Amino acid sequence: MKIVRTDPFKKDFEKLPDDVKRRTEKSLKLLVEKPYHPFYPSLHVKKTQGVVMKRYSDIFEGRITRNYRFLFLKEGDAFVLLRCGKHDELF
Repeated sequence: MKIVRTDPFKKDFEKLPDDVKRRTEKSLKLLVEKPYHPFYPSLHVKKTQGVVMKRYSDIFEGRITRNYRFLFLKEGDAFVLLRCGKHDELF
């Protein structure tokens, strides 16, 4: 599996505190190295409910920290990263 970062994700990522950026990279590395790991407890990956982002369906949410999340979808052999940030701001 590979990672594709969208422009909105890149902009969100730049705004994150440095410690959250490091944890984000660690979470994404785990996502790529162990494709089945997202369904393990540490990333708390789950399918989002309802309409989270227009134009997209089947969006998944992954945990960075207790307060930060990343949104992604699966397309072929890639995880497409859509957004990241505080949970309350994404939903």
